[in-house]
Amino acid sequence: MSLTLDGVPPLSPSHRSPELLLAPTFQAGDWRSLGLDCPFVFRSGGRLGMTMVGWDGEGYQSGLAWFDGARWSEPEVILRRDPASAHRRHNTALTSLARDTELLGQGELVQIDGWYYGTYHAYPDAGYEAGSALIGFVRSRDLLAWEETGGFLRPEEGGTWERGGLYKSWLMRHEDRWWLFYNAKDKAEGSWIEQTGAAVSDDLLTWERVSDKPLLPVGPPGSYDERFASDPCVLRAPDGTWVMFYFGLAPGRGAVDLVATSPDLLTWTRDPEPLLAPGPAGSVDDWHAHKPSVIRDGDRLLHVYCAVRRLAEPVTVGERTVSEHRGIGLAWSEVTR
Repeated sequence: MSLTLDGVPPLSPSHRSPELLLAPTFQAGDWRSLGLDCPFVFRSGGRLGMTMVGWDGEGYQSGLAWFDGARWSEPEVILRRDPASAHRRHNTALTSLARDTELLGQGELVQIDGWYYGTYHAYPDAGYEAGSALIGFVRSRDLLAWEETGGFLRPEEGGTWERGGLYKSWLMRHEDRWWLFYNAKDKAEGSWIEQTGAAVSDDLLTWERVSDKPLLPVGPPGSYDERFASDPCVLRAPDGTWVMFYFGLAPGRGAVDLVATSPDLLTWTRDPEPLLAPGPAGSVDDWHAHKPSVIRDGDRLLHVYCAVRRLAEPVTVGERTVSEHRGIGLAWSEVTR
């Protein structure tokens, strides 16, 4: 990676844990039996916490874990699928909570009138990301019991680039407005592309897209994000520069984490080189190292991500055959100031 920012430690991690922080159970019927995905790290009352999404074959549900200084707790489900809901019958993928957006800050969650606010996406049908997902909003007083709030961001209301469905989003407060960054796919069959855009709101009810085109489109042929420019994590450097951590995917390559910068949240310049690429064969991330979530922890800048490795031999879980091991990985760089 070639990007450098004044007063900021290297964004590209120089260390990587050989072990996963959290892993799938491969136990039929468990909410994370087949994989863990989409980590989101934060602090609440000084405690380091993380939400993540579990996959069980029917759809996604969302969990919460805490770090005690040595290890992460076993995650508990905090946002389940809802059989009574038209859009959450099979899936509820909680992907971000409103938090301090300073890159070198503590990542403390924002409370408004005693409420924490979060965003999720939900696919309407059973199966792996089946149907065109929408984005919804939830709130909680204790991070355990959640209720829906606000409106929805729907793919059919956006530009042609997002008509195939909406994916992982990043919710944040900036200048007394809500900002929502998200990636979405077009309606091409098989080889769709994913790109990243944004919407703004004053009340979580009514959302206005800031452009009918993606703010971070896919890169040129041969780039690491030729097909996907996805899963934004948006933080602000000490000099005021906005930094978007995201992942890229290109034909014939595993997914990698990348970075782009902006002076105004609207115009983004990408760095062409990866922040984090898949590891060597047999490592926890030998296929994909992607979906970044970044937070400072003392003298380290943590880069928490979804690590995927290919299994040498497929595993049978219930009625499913699994050929990958998908969990939560950790890399970091040193903070010297």
